[in-house]
Amino acid sequence: MAKEKGKEKKPSVGKRIKDVFSELKRVTWPSFTKVVKATGVVLVVVLIFLVVTTGINQGLQKLLELITKA
Repeated sequence: MAKEKGKEKKPSVGKRIKDVFSELKRVTWPSFTKVVKATGVVLVVVLIFLVVTTGINQGLQKLLELITKA
């Protein structure tokens, strides 16, 4: 099979690593307080879903017990 003419070679691993670090220097990192606030929001949302899911599970379990006893 013939190689495609327009196909370019991948850059070397060293060049790609250098490019990654170059891009990471340009990233705007969030402040510590923003990270803490976002983490708190995530934890609260997870806890809310945990409570709702547990409530639904308990309700369905009680319903199943009522159905199977009859």
